[in-house]
Amino acid sequence: MIQVDELKLNIKELNSKLSGIGENLNIPKLQAELEELNAQQHKADFWQDVKNAQQVSQRAKNIEDKISRYNKLCKRLSDVSDLLDMCDGDEAMLAETAAELKLIDQDVNAMHVETLLSGKFDACNAILTLHAGAGGTEAQDWVQMLYRMYTRYCERRGYKLTVLDYLDGEEAGIKSVTFKVEGDNAYGYLKAEKGVHRLVRISPFDANKRRHTSFASLEVMPELNTDSEIVIEDKDLKIDTYRSSGAGGQHVNKTESAIRITHIPTGIVVACQNERSQIQNREQAMMMLRSKLAELKEREQMEEAAAIKGEIKKIEWGSQIRSYVFCPYTLVKDHRTNFENPNVADVMDGNIQPFIEDYLTKAF
Repeated sequence: MIQVDELKLNIKELNSKLSGIGENLNIPKLQAELEELNAQQHKADFWQDVKNAQQVSQRAKNIEDKISRYNKLCKRLSDVSDLLDMCDGDEAMLAETAAELKLIDQDVNAMHVETLLSGKFDACNAILTLHAGAGGTEAQDWVQMLYRMYTRYCERRGYKLTVLDYLDGEEAGIKSVTFKVEGDNAYGYLKAEKGVHRLVRISPFDANKRRHTSFASLEVMPELNTDSEIVIEDKDLKIDTYRSSGAGGQHVNKTESAIRITHIPTGIVVACQNERSQIQNREQAMMMLRSKLAELKEREQMEEAAAIKGEIKKIEWGSQIRSYVFCPYTLVKDHRTNFENPNVADVMDGNIQPFIEDYLTKAF
């Protein structure tokens, strides 16, 4: 039997949480910013600068979506409260109210996590780089598994993923891969994944079926197209060109279109070979370099690190931020009850949202 008092308590708790979300979002401030952006969009010369126009339009859409979601949640909760008052002991109506309240609770929790993403770069797109560590072919296969995991995660969230640089493993897997993730709060969600990832499993490459431990590191940085505080002089750059790797074709592999840029003062190296022309690859590489330098600057100001990799340590035992133990323990589906033992299929399918939500909730 459904208890009315329990449902009323749930509604009260959700109202309190929604009020907190509204305060964090600062709805009046968002509304004022939206009006300013809309005024810019109505100017006659708005589309003369296409790049800026796209950024303004996207920002306006994001703000409008946030305000709309918040208002809809408030209305749904108000409607459920009114429905509960009309139930008058009707079990069917109480069951309908409880079901709707459960859905609202899920949406409120999801929006609560999003309000935690208030960092300077949280709203930016993200650039991720996976490197194989200790473990040889095992580690390279592990990098490929992680790349698949993040690919599936991006598909689930509706993010766009673009490969910028890709280096195949010698026998199997991937040595390193750099890819860009475009979407709302992409960096805010994925920054929690930065660090070393450890895998324990029965090796498919070992004829004796022994248990192996593999490591891979993940760098996560925000995409910054422009930053007036970041000045890059040509004399500080070493630029190398080489032929792109991949399946080939009429253009790829036939010209030195791939670009590798070394920033001499910091030693930061970026590379891009995804685009068809050297000019396009250079633009992408410079964008990556600006992003890395901006993150380096922020980390130095916070005295958290002296280099762009921040707290990323050696890609070996003792440095991991998370362990994926597939052997010898029994596999479980609940990530929250046992972080050391995720379900293999869930990891391959990109079900890492519980990890990210738990990190964001504890961090704030």
